[in-house]
Amino acid sequence: MNNIKSYNGGTYDIVVIGAGHAGIEAALASARMGMNTLILTISLDAIAALSCNPNIGGTGKGHLVREIDALGGEMAINIDKSFIQSRMLNTSKGPAVHSLRVQADKKKYHTEMKKVLEDEPNLVLRQGEVVEILFNGDEVAGVLSRTGAVYKSKAVIVASGTYLRGRVYIGEINYESGPDGMSPSLMLSQNLMDKGFNLRRMKTGTPARVHKDSIDYFLMEEQPGDEEIIPFSFLNMDKEFTQDQVPCYLTYTTEATHDIIRKNISRSPMYAGDIEGVGPRYCPSIEDKVIRFADKDRHQVFIEPEGLDTKEMYVQGCSSTLPEEVQIEMYKKIIGLENVRFMRSAYAIEYDSIDPTILKRTLEHKEFKNLFFAGQINGSSGYEEAASQGLIAGINAVQNIKGKDPFILDRSEAYIGVLIDDLVTKGTDEPYRMMTSRAEYRLTLRQDNADLRLTEKGYHIGLVSEERYRKTLEKKEAIQKELERLKKVVIGPSPENLEIMEKIGTTPSKSPISLYELIRRPEVHYDDTSLLDENRGHLKREVRLQVETQIKYEGYISKQMIQIDQFKKLENKSLSLDQDYNDIRGLSNEAKQKLNKFKPDSVGQASRISGISPADINVLLIYLEQKRRSAKDA
Repeated sequence: MNNIKSYNGGTYDIVVIGAGHAGIEAALASARMGMNTLILTISLDAIAALSCNPNIGGTGKGHLVREIDALGGEMAINIDKSFIQSRMLNTSKGPAVHSLRVQADKKKYHTEMKKVLEDEPNLVLRQGEVVEILFNGDEVAGVLSRTGAVYKSKAVIVASGTYLRGRVYIGEINYESGPDGMSPSLMLSQNLMDKGFNLRRMKTGTPARVHKDSIDYFLMEEQPGDEEIIPFSFLNMDKEFTQDQVPCYLTYTTEATHDIIRKNISRSPMYAGDIEGVGPRYCPSIEDKVIRFADKDRHQVFIEPEGLDTKEMYVQGCSSTLPEEVQIEMYKKIIGLENVRFMRSAYAIEYDSIDPTILKRTLEHKEFKNLFFAGQINGSSGYEEAASQGLIAGINAVQNIKGKDPFILDRSEAYIGVLIDDLVTKGTDEPYRMMTSRAEYRLTLRQDNADLRLTEKGYHIGLVSEERYRKTLEKKEAIQKELERLKKVVIGPSPENLEIMEKIGTTPSKSPISLYELIRRPEVHYDDTSLLDENRGHLKREVRLQVETQIKYEGYISKQMIQIDQFKKLENKSLSLDQDYNDIRGLSNEAKQKLNKFKPDSVGQASRISGISPADINVLLIYLEQKRRSAKDA
């Protein structure tokens, strides 16, 4: 790097490294909040690339997309422009775990997002590889590109995805590469290590892409999209989507598939020990499935289209690091793929990441001012997790520059809060995937109420428009008015009413009952009661859904709100990042070590650090109370 002849490339408020899902949300948030922003990417052709899989959302992840949208982010809007199939998952369960998952047209998703970046007034989009982050003491000063351009800035957001020292593995072959054949970033890692960063290797993988015409669909189960298309963005809830959806297909591996894998397992770099990086637990390769679940004689495989203008099909559930010829042989033993033709082989990619516990909950580094990290470099997996972090990093970079309070979502407010708190408080030894089970307060953190929870926050930081904020307030008011009205509408036990109750499948009430109480019954839905409700006005589907959910889960939600209040009490007790915990008597030695290492910003965060006991938390609370009293007396 020392032999690079540098020149002045310009001065910006914020520089974002990477134009994947994290970098995009970070840059758009920064620009839309008034900052002169530069986003640098190794390739303009890799903007918003769906390199791993051609879908957005899924269990837990769909919640993140809705929260990004509610705060003023772009991911939901873009997937609504470019989806080719839509399905709501987990509809047989309660609304807390309903999650939207859609198939994307990969090329259109990239093209539409690139347009958004190009059209953003305060945003400059530039192809270039960053090789060094520049500092003035312990504060960020800008970046240096491989061609020698020095871009000065007040803040830098690193959103490098899987590019840092990327290395692709296919059987015994491995070579330097970014995802999907893109060039890797080979020099920035050394710069970070020179600044004292302890980089770790992580791994992710992707299945083969196969030719559409080489598949026997008659041997598979068709998986159509939902008849009623529900959009991701709250801005599109009133929009009618009428386009035809493209089907996916379900098939299975066979014993012959498994035999080929077992026979060649020593040729997998994962099992040969060539890969040091840890892969995602909840997205294992087909080799992992066959070895770990030896009792299963088949595994699900989904065939998913990559777009409307390509014949590439994605073979979900079959990521692999086996040699190419073994992959082909193995895929041909999957039902319906007997004559399959490969277009791209499966591969694993290993890349550098940081230990996210060195970050604040704003995603700023604890020691280097205005240096932020977002996405897979923080140890997460997935487009949705990356985009969530990018949005928060972008917002907080702006807040820092403007001298405003940090923007932090806690675990009771959003899945985004759970994601970031887990990463920076607990760390991760494997790519972190968001799941509904990680959220303690998931009954109140539903995907359907993300706007009610977060749009006001997005408005106050300057990312949500006045019109959108007004619509959210109107929605809140409509829900509250309808809840109050239903309590007042009392249905008497007339023969007509009793007959209607029988027709909708509920026990007729022999005494007067309010519609509110009737809807509380598990078998009764809000829409079922329309024949009993003469004065019911037209309400939007999203309002009706909220009304029904709040009625049916009222008791559970009330209990969860009490838990949240207790949680907030600890979250609101702030701790100083400069605190030396060796000075606090009564803490265990382990607690002192852990607290000095992690530097939590609240007692609540401290309580979630492994090794911190309830007794240690009591000591901290007593210490803070004594400190408060001393300050008051002074």
